[in-house]
Amino acid sequence: MPLHYEKNGHVAVFTIENGTVNPTTPAMHKQLFLALKDFQADTSIRCGILTGKGERGFCAGDDLKAPMKSGLTAKQELTDHLWPHSDEGEEPADFSWSRDVLAMERFKPIIGAVNGWCLGQGMIYLLSLTDIRIASTNAKFGFPEIAYGMGGAGGTSRLSLQVPHTVAMWMLLTGDAMEAEEALSCHLVNKVVSPEALMDEAHRVAERICRHPPHAVRVEMEAYLRCRGLSQADALAFTKHLYRVQRMGLREDGSRPDAFLYRRS
Repeated sequence: MPLHYEKNGHVAVFTIENGTVNPTTPAMHKQLFLALKDFQADTSIRCGILTGKGERGFCAGDDLKAPMKSGLTAKQELTDHLWPHSDEGEEPADFSWSRDVLAMERFKPIIGAVNGWCLGQGMIYLLSLTDIRIASTNAKFGFPEIAYGMGGAGGTSRLSLQVPHTVAMWMLLTGDAMEAEEALSCHLVNKVVSPEALMDEAHRVAERICRHPPHAVRVEMEAYLRCRGLSQADALAFTKHLYRVQRMGLREDGSRPDAFLYRRS
């Protein structure tokens, strides 16, 4: 299967496996969506790792040579756009499942482990689906679509929320790839390690997250993600509600001593 999904203890690993640079196909987007649904629903899984097989490519973007629907009329194309999956059968014939992946709410952390090329849709998924990122020294990041007349990656990825405006504009408008050390300097990734140490480091970070109570990690994720779009007053009110709900739950199950519970009253 081009997208390999496996669980080991409290950690799930999503591995893109499709040739030397791991381009994505229509079927792989659907596989990723279904794997993410399972990841969210399985309460035994506390953290994920997203990576690409081999050292040449994390993901080089969508495979534009993949079999696609052909000979569609303008009306049929519009129907596919407005009602994706309406007539696809078992095998998707376009890349529309990527929209479902990006629209999914997720309150479990995923660590990106990047080796080799991370381009286009692979870069969009890295920015949208991962919260902590480890890069190998051979990692390269970029949006080359503009050279082929296909703009829009900046909006899809919301790159400007994660790097300074000037960095985002440079990446999007030049189409140039960014080396691992430069990605580290602008905080696109957290750490750069050797290719041999990449997965060990990703698992080490995952285990550090998994040692904490899962409900606390889930609430922290939701508070952070939702509050980015709220006013200060709304963010404060929302997080106070979340904290109170946790506090009452902890008091009921006795998983924390009273001194801890009331220290922040």
